[in-house]
Amino acid sequence: MTKVRVTERVHSIEYAIRDVIVHAKQFAKTGKKIYYLNIGDPVAFDFDTPQHIKQALIKAVEEGANAYSPSEGLPELKEAISQKEKRVNNVNVSADDVIVTVGISEGIQMIMAALMDAGDEILLPGPTYPPYISYARFFGGKPVTYETVEENGWQPNLDDLESKISKKTRGIAIINPNNPCGALYEKKTVKQILDLAGAHDIPVLSDEIYDQITYEKKFASTASLGKDVPIIGLNGFSKAYLMTGWRLGYLYFHDEKERLQELKQCIEKEARIRLCANTPVQKAGVAALNGPQQHIKETVKKLRQRRDYAWKRLNEIENVSCAKPEGAFYFFPKIHTVGRKWKTDMEFALALLKETGVLLVHGSGFDTIYGAGHIRGVFLPPIETLEEALDKLEYFLKENR
Repeated sequence: MTKVRVTERVHSIEYAIRDVIVHAKQFAKTGKKIYYLNIGDPVAFDFDTPQHIKQALIKAVEEGANAYSPSEGLPELKEAISQKEKRVNNVNVSADDVIVTVGISEGIQMIMAALMDAGDEILLPGPTYPPYISYARFFGGKPVTYETVEENGWQPNLDDLESKISKKTRGIAIINPNNPCGALYEKKTVKQILDLAGAHDIPVLSDEIYDQITYEKKFASTASLGKDVPIIGLNGFSKAYLMTGWRLGYLYFHDEKERLQELKQCIEKEARIRLCANTPVQKAGVAALNGPQQHIKETVKKLRQRRDYAWKRLNEIENVSCAKPEGAFYFFPKIHTVGRKWKTDMEFALALLKETGVLLVHGSGFDTIYGAGHIRGVFLPPIETLEEALDKLEYFLKENR
């Protein structure tokens, strides 16, 4: 038998954040310590899922909530999401306009499947969260990144964005607060993006998974700013509610003129063919949204201290510069010797891992244009661990000038 043929679309799949783990496994065989700064998983460090959420899951299982649930999500969870969006983000969205997903990544997949045909384009902030690129390509579309300006805190370049709108553009994505850069977009910038979308009759995708993890400035939801533009919101429970491994997210459709109805109906079909999200986890999601919220303030306080340390420390290292993260828990510094000492940021990241055990993600994995020459890391570990890892980064750069 000849080897089994696989499709071209599967060959195109990349996910830089986890792809680098393949190299880390080889390094781990040497017995040396690895500093995992690649994945944005707070629960892998010293953050823990709140007890009332854990208990809600246990209770749900023990009381028999173990059957299939509605494909669009449990009604009580959809209602809790509706209330949370109003309470936290000042967004009016009905429970009927919510679809529960298996993490926000499934939501991205569903949207791309419903929007993209061969040759269609989606506008994404550059750098961007990799699944947007991979899923757009998977369904035959073309991801087009618009510039975000590092010197301006990674704010979108609106002129560049407008210049890339074409007849093939099916949507404009906003990731705010931003992964991988930690940017928090200004209200006026988001409004201007909405104005552009409205002028060209294009829907907006707004990824807001880090909506409650901001520092000095307050987040403003896209749907709270845009009344006349169809908006597809994406959010979930992994970050603010410390439920990463539980895989629970949601989409909502915000459009007073009902221009998203056909899209919503088609995404509901996608939800049906995958049956449903995890039923007992959805029960716990209700408890997460309706129960105590104090852990979020405590999480943000702890993260702010680590953000301040990592940002200051990075900018003290020769040949490194880093914009200040205003949200999420990532740093995205530029390595100025990439292109001289190392040909690419991937080459740099692998050399750093091999010599020091510090695992960071190459910036070009988030966009080959606007991410090149950078690395992305998390400031989730305790400061002592961050200090060890950044000391190793500094030593590595000094030894390889």
